[in-house]
Amino acid sequence: RLRLGLDRQAGGEVGGELTAGGGGCGTRSCSPAIVLISRWQRRVHKGKWPDFHTTASLRRGKMAKSEVKTSLLDNMIGVGDSVLLEPLTEDTFLENLKKRFDHSEIYTYIGNVVISLNPYRQLPIYTPAKVEEYRNRNFYELSPHIYALADEAYRSLRDQDKDQCILITGESGAGKTEASKLVMSYVAAVCGKGTEVNQVKEQLLQSNPVLEAFGNAKTVRNDNSSRFGKYMDIEFDFKGDPLGGVISNYLLEKSRVVKQPRGERNFHIFYQLLSGGSDDLLKQLKLERDFNHYNYLGQESAEVNGIDDAANFRTVKNAMQIVGFMDDEAESVLAVVAAVLKLGNIEFKPESRVNGMDESRIQDKNGLKEICELLGQDQAVLERAFSFRTVEAKQEKVSTTLNVAQAYYARDALAKNLYNRLFTWLVNRINGSIKAQTKVRKKVMGVLDIYGFEIFENNSFEQFIINYCNEKLQQIFIELTLKEEQEEYIKEGIEWTHIEYFNNAIICELIENNTNGILAMLDEECLRPGTVSDETFLEKLNQVCAVHERFESRMSKSSRFLNDTSLPHNCFRIQHYAGKVMYHVAGFVDKNNDLLYRDLSQAMWKTNHSLVKSLFPEGNPAKMSLKRPPTAGSQFRASVATLMKNLLTKNPNYIRCIKPNDQKAPLIFSDALVRHQINYLGLMENVYVRRAGYAFKQPYDPCLERYKMLCSQTWPHWRHGARDGVKVLLTELRIPSEEFSYGRSKIFIRNPRTLFKLEDQRKNRLEDLATLIQKIYRGWKCRTNFLLMKKSQIIISAWTKRYFQQKKYLRLKMVTLVIQSYIRGWKARKLLRELKHQKRCVESVTTIAAYWRGTQARRELKRLKEEARRKHAVAVIWAYWLGLKVRREYRKFFRANAGRKIYEFTIQRIMQKYFLDLRNKLPPLSPTERSWPVRPYLFLDGTHTELKRIFHLWRCKKYRGQFTDQKRATYEEKLEASELFKDKKALYTNSVPQPFQGDYLEISKNPKYQKLNGAVEEKILLADVVNKINRANGKGAPRIFLLTKSNFIIADQKSGQIKSNIPIIDITSVSVSKQTDGLFAVHLKEGSTAASKGDFLFTSDRLIEIITKLYRIIFSKTNQKIAVEINNEFLVQFNQDKVCVKFIQGTQKNGNLPACKRKNNRLLEVTVP
Repeated sequence: RLRLGLDRQAGGEVGGELTAGGGGCGTRSCSPAIVLISRWQRRVHKGKWPDFHTTASLRRGKMAKSEVKTSLLDNMIGVGDSVLLEPLTEDTFLENLKKRFDHSEIYTYIGNVVISLNPYRQLPIYTPAKVEEYRNRNFYELSPHIYALADEAYRSLRDQDKDQCILITGESGAGKTEASKLVMSYVAAVCGKGTEVNQVKEQLLQSNPVLEAFGNAKTVRNDNSSRFGKYMDIEFDFKGDPLGGVISNYLLEKSRVVKQPRGERNFHIFYQLLSGGSDDLLKQLKLERDFNHYNYLGQESAEVNGIDDAANFRTVKNAMQIVGFMDDEAESVLAVVAAVLKLGNIEFKPESRVNGMDESRIQDKNGLKEICELLGQDQAVLERAFSFRTVEAKQEKVSTTLNVAQAYYARDALAKNLYNRLFTWLVNRINGSIKAQTKVRKKVMGVLDIYGFEIFENNSFEQFIINYCNEKLQQIFIELTLKEEQEEYIKEGIEWTHIEYFNNAIICELIENNTNGILAMLDEECLRPGTVSDETFLEKLNQVCAVHERFESRMSKSSRFLNDTSLPHNCFRIQHYAGKVMYHVAGFVDKNNDLLYRDLSQAMWKTNHSLVKSLFPEGNPAKMSLKRPPTAGSQFRASVATLMKNLLTKNPNYIRCIKPNDQKAPLIFSDALVRHQINYLGLMENVYVRRAGYAFKQPYDPCLERYKMLCSQTWPHWRHGARDGVKVLLTELRIPSEEFSYGRSKIFIRNPRTLFKLEDQRKNRLEDLATLIQKIYRGWKCRTNFLLMKKSQIIISAWTKRYFQQKKYLRLKMVTLVIQSYIRGWKARKLLRELKHQKRCVESVTTIAAYWRGTQARRELKRLKEEARRKHAVAVIWAYWLGLKVRREYRKFFRANAGRKIYEFTIQRIMQKYFLDLRNKLPPLSPTERSWPVRPYLFLDGTHTELKRIFHLWRCKKYRGQFTDQKRATYEEKLEASELFKDKKALYTNSVPQPFQGDYLEISKNPKYQKLNGAVEEKILLADVVNKINRANGKGAPRIFLLTKSNFIIADQKSGQIKSNIPIIDITSVSVSKQTDGLFAVHLKEGSTAASKGDFLFTSDRLIEIITKLYRIIFSKTNQKIAVEINNEFLVQFNQDKVCVKFIQGTQKNGNLPACKRKNNRLLEVTVP
C-alpha cells in the first residue's frame, strides 16, 4: 500500500520524502512526487503492483487510514504526553488518564516519566513483536510504553556510558513488581546473545520467582504484594551484554510469618510447598497438606482465585536449579520452611513452681520432636530455650523462667528471625550465583522495586518504616526532576523561571534527624535503662515534636488536637506527602528492638543442620558478644541512606504506578482513588515543572523533517543548517515569537496549542500533497497506457509481416524437398537392382561349390567307417581268444588260492568301511576332548589305539600353531608350574585359572614408581607387592618385589627406594610348605654379599607365579635347575643361626594370610588356616 513516510527518525523525524514501500530514489535533488512515481513505474512494469485504485485511497476522507502511527502525536487517544495537555488542570489530567485507560492505553508520559495504570488483566502489548518495535527507537517516536523507557535507559547505558537506575514507585497493588519484571525481560531480550550471555540473562530473570515466593504475599490490596524492598544492579560490559547482577533487600515484613491481617495470607512459599510438594517430600518434611493444620497460615484467605500454588511451586524449584542451587541446598531451605510452619503449632501451658513463680511447659512434645529432627537439634536443648532465659552481665549469668506469654513471644521471635535470616541467606546465595565473574570495568543499570506508600486502618512500625522510605524516594524524585529540567534550560541557553513546589525534606527531617528525629528517639528509648514501653516512647515524642507542623498527637503540648476524637491517645499522626497517616505506637519498641533471646540463638547454633547453624553466628560461644545489636530502625535508616547515595550516582528513570481501583478488577476506574494518588505522588507538580518554561521541546533536525512541507522555502529540501530552516519555517508560518525560543540544539515551544496548530496544518498539507500525487500519478498512468498501446501496435504489425513471410518460405521449401526426394528415390532403386544381380551371381557359384565338397566328404566318411568296422571285429575276436586262453590256465590254480583271495578281499572291504566310518565320527579338535569312536572289531584294537594317539598329537600341534609368542611363553610357564607344584602344593589349584601377568604394578606407566623404573636398567619380568617377613619377630612389611633376567630387587612400597639387589646366580634353592599359604623362603649362597643377613622370607598370593618365573630365569641364566623344597618344615639361615620354619594349622585373625611368630632363636612358627 502507499505509505506516507512519517516520523522516520527519533523524536518525530518526518519523512520529507514521500516513499513507496520504504525504498529510496538514490538522489536528494529530485522531487518527492517524482521519486514516488518513478518507483511506481518500475514496479508496474515488473508486474508486481496491482492497479492504484485497488491498493490505496488518498481521498480526504480516508487519509487517516493511510498514515502509519509512528509517533505519540499521531492518532493518539487523549494526550500521550501530559505536558502537552491543554488546558492543564487536575480534572483534565484525570480525565485524560481515564480516557486512555478505557481504551487499554495504560501508559502515559510526563516528559520522560512513565505513568503506569494497573489494568488487572492481560494485554497484548508485551509480545516479542512489540519488543522489536520499540528496540532502538526514540523515546517519543512511538506511543507511550514501558518498553520505551527501558530502551532509552539501556541505550544511554550502552552508547553513552552512563549508569542508569529505574525507580518504580506507587502504592501496594499498583503493579510495581510486574513493571520491574517487564523492564528486566525487555533488557534481556534486546541485549546480546550467546551461551554465556543467555545463561546470565536466564539466571537474572529466574531470581524473581524465587524471591517472590519467599518475599511476596497476598494482601487486601494486592494478590502478589512485595513485602520487602528490592534493588537490583544489573552489570553490563562495554558491548552492553549482561555480566551479572547484585540484589539488595530492604526490611522483610517478618511479622507476617506469625500473624497476618484479616483477609491476607502468609508468604507464598508456605502455601506452594503444601500444595505442590509431592507426598514423599511432605512425608520427609513431616508436613500435612491441609492448610488448617497450621496456626501460622491464615485460614480465611488460604485459597486465592487466579493463583495456582502447585504450579508456582514447580516454577520455583526449576528457578532455583537455573540460578544455581544444589539439590541439598534446596532441601535444606525447604526443611527450614517446614520448621517455621511447625513452630506455630507449639503450644505452652502454665505451671507453678514451689517459690510461687509461674513457668511454662510445652503441651505436646511430638511437634517439638519433629522440629528437632528437621533441624538436627537436641530436643532437650530447644525445650530449655523455650522455658528459660539467661541474662549475662559482665561475669554474671542469671537464668530466669519464662511464663506462658514470654514463651509464646520467644517462639514467635524464633520463627520470625529464622525466616528473615533464611530470606537474607537466599538473597546472598543468589548474588553469589549471578554476580559478575570478571573484573573488567562494568556499566550498571539499577532497578528499584520497593513497597509503596501504605495507609491501613491499623498502621504500625512496619508502615512507619515503609512510608519513611517512600518520603525519601519522593524527595529524590522532586529534586532530580527539577534539577534535570533546570540543567537542560541552562545547557540550551533558555531563561529559567523558578517553580514553587512542596519540598518534603521537612518530613524526612522529622523522621531521620539524628537528635530529635522519631527514629533517633525510638532508638534512645530502646537503649535507655529502666522501664521502657510504647507509652513512654509516645510521651517522649509529645515532648520533643509537639511544635512540629507535621506531627499531631492528643497528648502533645499543642492544644490543637486535645479535642480531636479521631486521634486516639495511644497514637500519633504524621502529615506525609501522600496524606495524613495515624500510627499506633503499640509494638514500636519491641519491633525496633527485634530481640531474640540468646538461649535460642545458642540452641540454633548447636544444630547439626549446616544452613541453620550458619544463620545464627552470634550463638557461637567463642564469638559471643555482650554488645547490644543495632536496632531495626537504625539498620533500615542506614540502608536507605546507602540506597539514596547509590541512586544519586546514576541517571534516574521514573515509572509511577497507579492503582485504578481497590477491587482489583479490570475496566474499573475510580476517580477519587486515582485523584488521591495523583496528589500524593506529586504528578501535577511534575507536569507544572515540565511546563514551567516550555511545554514541548525537540531537536532541530527532526522538527524540520516533520514540518518542512508547511513552508515553500524548506520544501522539499533544505540545503542549509537545520536551525536556520526552523527559523525560516516559523517565520513564514507567522507564529508569535513569544510562543517559542531557540536553544543551542533544540526548539522550545511554550504553549501546547501552538504544537497542535502545527499538527493540524501538517495534516492538511499532507492531504494536499496526496491530491498532488494522485494528479501526477493519473497523468503518468494515461501516458503509460498510450505508450503501451503504441508499442503494442508496432509489435503486432511486425509479428504479422513475419508470419506471412515465414508461411511463404515454408511452402517453397516443401516443394523443393518433394522434387529432391523423387530424384533421390529413382537413383537409389536403380543402384539396388544392380547390386541384387551381382549378389545372385556370387551366391550361385558358392552354392555349387558347397554341394560338390559335401558329396566328396560323404564318400570319404563312408569309406573310413567301413575300414573301422573291420578293425574292431578283428580286435574283438582276438580279445575273446586271449580270454579263453587265460581262463583255461587259471582253472588249474583256483582251488588252491581261492580262500586267501577271498579273505584279503574281505579284510580290505572291512578296513575301507572302518576308515570311512571313522572319518565321519571324528571328535572335536579341542585338545581337552578325550572322546573317541568305539572300536568296531577286536582285531583292529592296536590300529584303533594308534590312530587315537596320532589324531590327538595332530590336533595338539594344530592348536599350538595358533599360539602367539606371549601366549606360548605363558603356557610354558603354566606347564613348568604344573611340574613343580602339582599334587605337592595345595595352593597350586588356585593358580591354575589365573593368567601369569608379570608386571602387576605397571612400573613403566605409574608416575609413582618413575624413580624406581629409572633405577632398574633391565626389563622387568615380574613386579608385585609382597610381605617381607622380619627375621627378628616374624612380622610382615609390604615391599615391591622386582624380577629381571639378572637380579631380583626388593624396594620400599611408599618411597620406591631400593632396599636389596640380589644377583640371580646367588640363589641356591627355594622352600615352600605343602599348605595353601603364600610363604616362601629364598636361600642364598653362603659367603655371597647378598647373604650377609641371611635368607629371605616372603608371603604372596602369587607364590606359584613368582617361584615359577624365578626357576625359569635361573635355568636360562645358569643352565642349572635350582632345588624347590616342598615341606612343612625346612631350615633357613638368619645371620649366623639356622632357624627351623614350622607350619602349623590354626584359626587366623587376618583371613587366609599366614601368621609368623618367632618362638626362639631356633624356631619360627607359621600358622596357616
